[in-house]
Amino acid sequence: MPIEIRMPSVAPSMTEGGIARWAKQVGEPVRLGEVLFEVETDKAVVEVTATQDGVLASIVVPAGAQGVQVDALIGLLAAAGDDPRSLGASPATAPPPASAIAASAIEAHAIAPAPAAAAAPALPPRGPGARAIASPLARRIAKQRNVDLTRIRGSGPNGRILKADVEAAALPGALLETTPAAAGAAFEDVPHSNVRRVIAERLSEAKRTIPHFYLTIDCDVDALLAARRQANEHVPGLKLSVNDFVVRAAALALRKVPAVNAAWMADAIRHFHDVDVAVAVAAPSGLITPIVRHADRKSIGRISDEMRELAGRAKAGRLRPEEFQGGGFTISNLGMHGIRQFSAIVNPPQACILAVGAAEQRPVVRNGAVAIATLMTCTLSIDHRSVDGALGAEFLGAFKALIEAPVALVM
Repeated sequence: MPIEIRMPSVAPSMTEGGIARWAKQVGEPVRLGEVLFEVETDKAVVEVTATQDGVLASIVVPAGAQGVQVDALIGLLAAAGDDPRSLGASPATAPPPASAIAASAIEAHAIAPAPAAAAAPALPPRGPGARAIASPLARRIAKQRNVDLTRIRGSGPNGRILKADVEAAALPGALLETTPAAAGAAFEDVPHSNVRRVIAERLSEAKRTIPHFYLTIDCDVDALLAARRQANEHVPGLKLSVNDFVVRAAALALRKVPAVNAAWMADAIRHFHDVDVAVAVAAPSGLITPIVRHADRKSIGRISDEMRELAGRAKAGRLRPEEFQGGGFTISNLGMHGIRQFSAIVNPPQACILAVGAAEQRPVVRNGAVAIATLMTCTLSIDHRSVDGALGAEFLGAFKALIEAPVALVM
């Protein structure tokens, strides 16, 4: 009896997603545990595997489709004894299957995508100024391989450029089309990905509904930089970053001032017992915040190793939902980009986010004389509904004391 393949929910808050890729073609056998298709969520591309053997009989929702509702029919699988050819009609004419399985009958894993299918024949050339419509995964690969999307003919629905199209265009000797120059200024409209759409909605809501206020403090990091240099030089395999010290200091400061480790809820202010620190990472698909769980209980070396591994998988779109959902406090560090100071937007329902700037030498006055010190400006953005000014200042004072006495961070 034929089996319905339905859009699974691969994240707790997911209501819709996209079909990034079908790993099998109609008529191909499907084995238990094999990747069947990929779902594009608001944070990652997630592989979905089959839980039983069969043959892919029909694809109802093609690769590249966006806004597919959870539990929507996306394909048909022929079970043992079925004739796949009898189930291969289009969705409009296909007879209803005799049995079905729910989305729980397939398993999802946020791991690297499998190879895509070969590209279909090219569509007619685009006119001048026409935009390149591509999946987020295709755009990421095109950027990595320096491929011009405007010169690729997509094989997806309505000419959508898929991963396989970009990979084919990146091969030596690949033929790419030439587009006549437009009469006016050239531009490209980049369709919103699920990630970018969700980020836009959350940031707009946060800035519109949360009463932000900001507290800024300068931290002297000369001792921290010296401790970091000595640790990296004398401990084999250790590669501490300034951000590792920041995460550790913030975690210990949250333990000293636990009321800042909070979230605004509809009927109460929620105070978290665990110190879970989220760290903003710039991924190709958009900003994502992997979480260091129980950061106050971990050594700075362990935080360093964990952050390096989480950031690498975040940039590759391979984080599991539990690794970026939740957390009671967020750190956003742009110091490595030379940004001296900035104010971040609170990540709801959290109460605070710490924006960290670059460590740079500046003149300071000490004992009535001008001296040079390496200062790092940090700005705490606060939801005034959850945390008052005096409490935020108390947290920043504890954070500054820890940053300026790094021996407390490596103990």
